[in-house]
Amino acid sequence: MANPIEVEVNGDLERAFKNLKKKMAFEGVFKELKRRRYYEKPSAQKKRKQEEAERRRVKKMRRMMGHAPIRKVPGPGARPFSRDQQSTPVDQDKKANGSDKI
Repeated sequence: MANPIEVEVNGDLERAFKNLKKKMAFEGVFKELKRRRYYEKPSAQKKRKQEEAERRRVKKMRRMMGHAPIRKVPGPGARPFSRDQQSTPVDQDKKANGSDKI
């Protein structure tokens, strides 16, 4: 059985409920309740656990790399970069100076 979740009540009951909800959300109680509402096939359960593990792995890698964003590789036929990244240094100078002429 899981450990009980305790919250101090110092006169303000609404604040105590808010703290309780926050602790329950952090512990994953709501997520677990939602998941157990319906039967989950073993294959779906295995797939969900693999996806959760992948999310944790990516999150850990981000932390190790110093919060550098991990970009997804664009699919075939997609433009690899936005227009701002494709502009030349001359175009960037025009934007900075506000002039249209070179």
